[in-house]
Amino acid sequence: MDNFKFYSPTEFIFGKDVEQEVGKRLKQENVTKVLFHYGGGSIKRNGLYDTVIKSLNEENIDFVELGGVKPNPIDGLVYDGIELCRKESVDFILAVGGGSVIDSAKAIAAGVKYDGDFWDFFDHKTTVKEALPVGVILTIPAAGSEGSSAAVITKEDEGLKRGMGSDLLRPVFSFSNPELTYSLPMWHTAAGIVDMMAHIFERYITKSENVVLTDRLLESTLVSIMEAARVIITDPENYEARATICWAGTIAHNGILGVGREEEWTTHGLEHELSALYDMTHGAGLAVMFPAYMMYTLNEDIDRYYRLATEVFGVPHDYEHKERVAEEGIVRLVGFFNEIGMPTSLEEADAKKEDIPKLIEKLKINKGESFGNFTTLTLDDARAIYELASEEE
Repeated sequence: MDNFKFYSPTEFIFGKDVEQEVGKRLKQENVTKVLFHYGGGSIKRNGLYDTVIKSLNEENIDFVELGGVKPNPIDGLVYDGIELCRKESVDFILAVGGGSVIDSAKAIAAGVKYDGDFWDFFDHKTTVKEALPVGVILTIPAAGSEGSSAAVITKEDEGLKRGMGSDLLRPVFSFSNPELTYSLPMWHTAAGIVDMMAHIFERYITKSENVVLTDRLLESTLVSIMEAARVIITDPENYEARATICWAGTIAHNGILGVGREEEWTTHGLEHELSALYDMTHGAGLAVMFPAYMMYTLNEDIDRYYRLATEVFGVPHDYEHKERVAEEGIVRLVGFFNEIGMPTSLEEADAKKEDIPKLIEKLKINKGESFGNFTTLTLDDARAIYELASEEE
């Protein structure tokens, strides 16, 4: 096990109707004015918008609103949010939504306190030194942004999708009521499931040795996610299954499952180019890219993939044919993604094989000539993985 530091200051408030207490929780922070940040019309249709307004008004908390966050959040709305917060002397941001809303809120929180262009954080020209505090009411379990230090934003005019992270951006609190996810379309539920599984894979695929504890935590979380997903397919209002998915999405990315081990985020980088070019749902892109990445790197550490196949996907042990067992594990992963309605090839995701040179061009800007921890990949390797992803299973 490698040396590590683990920091998770977020207070998680989980269960039925907990969102009704957001005003009281904000009161504890002694805020003077809140930015209520959200996405489209879903929180108005399901009544959550009214619940939040009521709770804020009951505690006499002054607030301004900024809606309109889209999937794959863009820099333009972040600039608007920074300007609004400064103009209105906002001292706390309440993000109500999924990962896109939370990431947008984090970028605004960092930008308000910074004299330069907030994109400098995503360009890795500087780091966050201070930020407005952020609180969350989660509506889409997926990105894990409700408990993480990370944020991902797209610079729209250049088609660049980049991430950055700072412990100063970890939310102060996060409310999660599984009932709020009942009305999610299955597509969004499934894409969220793939996203949280991808966060686990990025930690599981490692060269770090003697990490049995986190191996087993990662494996059991994956198994629990898949079991709950199969329940939700036929029973979308099953509270316990939805609760499992909500909490799994949080722990998949708040850092606890990555302690003591080197992480690998290459597949996220490969996918970011897809969602930047096509405005693709992040989870759908990950469903396309992860099996291709796994198959391409299979022989880098056959024992790692063998363990994944046997411990998570139930492939019978066959020590004399480890490669065959490992490949079967990836086949079963593809089968699961198909089972929950996710694409597993570029074509199924409405992406084009002929656009691979464009993906490589942007990848070079964002990642350079080589990248990766589990194994070092070149741009030629990346091209081969995209080509592998274009082959239908």
